Amino acid sequence: MTVKVTERDDSHMSHEGVAAGVRIWDVHQQDMLVGMFHSETDAHNYKAELEKLEQNRAPRSS
Repeated sequence: MTVKVTERDDSHMSHEGVAAGVRIWDVHQQDMLVGMFHSETDAHNYKAELEKLEQNRAPRSS
């Protein structure tokens, strides 16, 4: 599984949001947008949660 956090590019935000200094971090899982956060810390916490859930679903070898 690939989960990544990226800061949203100004070209993908409204003019009002850019003018107000709004920052958004996107969380993508396997190239699909699965979350948007105003806090980079929250975005990374969500990424860690997704990765942990994926590990728990993976078959365990004995």
